[in-house]
Amino acid sequence: MNVQYNVKIDAFEGPLDLLLHLINRYEIDIYNIPVSEITDQYMEYIHAMQELQLDIASEYLVMAATLLAIKSKMLLPKHEEELLDEEISDLAEDPREELMHRLLEYKKYKEAAHELKKREEDRSLLFTKPPSDMSAYASELEIEKRPLDVTVYDMLGALSKLLRRKKLQKPLHTKVARQEIPIERRMEEILEELQKTKTRKSFFDLFPYYDREHIVVTFLAILELMKKDLIIIEQERNFADIFIASNERMEHHGNERL
Repeated sequence: MNVQYNVKIDAFEGPLDLLLHLINRYEIDIYNIPVSEITDQYMEYIHAMQELQLDIASEYLVMAATLLAIKSKMLLPKHEEELLDEEISDLAEDPREELMHRLLEYKKYKEAAHELKKREEDRSLLFTKPPSDMSAYASELEIEKRPLDVTVYDMLGALSKLLRRKKLQKPLHTKVARQEIPIERRMEEILEELQKTKTRKSFFDLFPYYDREHIVVTFLAILELMKKDLIIIEQERNFADIFIASNERMEHHGNERL
């Protein structure tokens, strides 16, 4: 019996958001986009979503088709007559131009939304109430809350890397017994493992099996633990390994919610 996992993740803001993420991550000049490279990276993320059987919105597939069309136009050989016409017209129409304008427009509004959100957060910190004695809470204030700077896109990139690694390391002959695991149970297992070791673990160490269903359930369990703030995700720099640790500050409340 095949098990279907149909999941929607709210963190995705659309295909332009994904493209902008790839441009920033790989330090690509938005005015001179290498279409072949960005298309390959975009399709890799789409395949990772499909591997998870996520409910991919149609606009992601439309953007994939658009990128492939632009890539095809730029790869097609041009005849001498066409090259001569381009020299005469001085500036030939660049098939990337429309996409570049859409990305610049999206980037402008995204940065404006981020600035408005920051101002809202700053304004929420203003109070007219006189200062209170907070010495009783000093121990709680000393606890450092680490910023969650790892996005869902970073997690999808790690999953894509994991799938390639598992495919290469998979034995030529293997026999795996089928065992269905609920996501809630896998969440409890991950928490218990992190709390037992008392140290952070590599993202890849949480995937000891080659079974595809087990990989999918484990990945979705990690996303759910992130959403509940029960684990801390760390990545020291771009392309570095992702590490996961138990959020000790939330352990007691988290166990009650699971």
